Amino acid sequence: MLHKILRYWWRRLSHKAPVRLAMTLLVKNEVDIIEDNIRFHVKQGVDCFAVMDNGSDDGTRELLERLKSEFDLDVIDQPEQNYQQAKWMTELAFYARDTMGADLVISNDADEFWQSNSGGSLKQHLNLNESVVTVKRHNMALSEAALKPGYHYMDSDLVVKNPIFYDSSAQINDTAVAMLLVKISPKTIVNPHGLIELKGGNHRAKHGWRLINKRDETGITVYHYPIRNYEQFKANIENRKRLLETTNARMGDHYRRWVRILDEGGLEEEFKRFILSDNEIEVLKKLGVIQASNNQGRA
Repeated sequence: MLHKILRYWWRRLSHKAPVRLAMTLLVKNEVDIIEDNIRFHVKQGVDCFAVMDNGSDDGTRELLERLKSEFDLDVIDQPEQNYQQAKWMTELAFYARDTMGADLVISNDADEFWQSNSGGSLKQHLNLNESVVTVKRHNMALSEAALKPGYHYMDSDLVVKNPIFYDSSAQINDTAVAMLLVKISPKTIVNPHGLIELKGGNHRAKHGWRLINKRDETGITVYHYPIRNYEQFKANIENRKRLLETTNARMGDHYRRWVRILDEGGLEEEFKRFILSDNEIEVLKKLGVIQASNNQGRA
């Protein structure tokens, strides 16, 4: 362990070695998106991946095993079903530091794609002196193209640039709320040296150097694809329902809304409300709520 600490400080002080950027992911049943995610981020300059599989039974675990032969990727099995997201993601950050030699760690979800706004590597916006770097995250909206055969979720080019600030009660109870247009929390890139813990959802981090050199980074955008098709959406909410019923897991208002709607038998109608017509898109663009994105599409 001592040699790892000394190696880090030598790299930090000398700046002779490039930043080694790791990405950690906690996944369960993400077979439709996890390979896209990893291939995309390799192109964005991520050097290695630590992926914790939480009991997938849809082929995700087997797919990760195949990807290990192609990329610098470690898989950690976590069979417990008590959804300790903050604890597990903190453990993954330490694993990336101690086992994979990471200087900086992106704590990611399978449906989030981190992109340099100027093109090229994410590393051009980062350095070894970082503690906690906060990056804005934006939902991707759905048009009527999402209902057509052959549609791929990354074909969407509609980003929610200026979200609507619905209050918490409305997000849970108001059927007219457009959930993909709500404000969502940012994400963080952390230096695992000095990291104390990641907070739930990986939106914040407790870090020993945070007050000295935390910062926001506007050169990176996180594109979020939470809803890809109805089958994926339904499976996700069924899993969230089980977690809420069997654990003390903390979840956002949107998940509590969707679990309630699932219980009421209205989940398919809720999915249809995600789809924006051409006229709705025109109005929302005029108001500045959504705009065409510069996401680079499929990996």
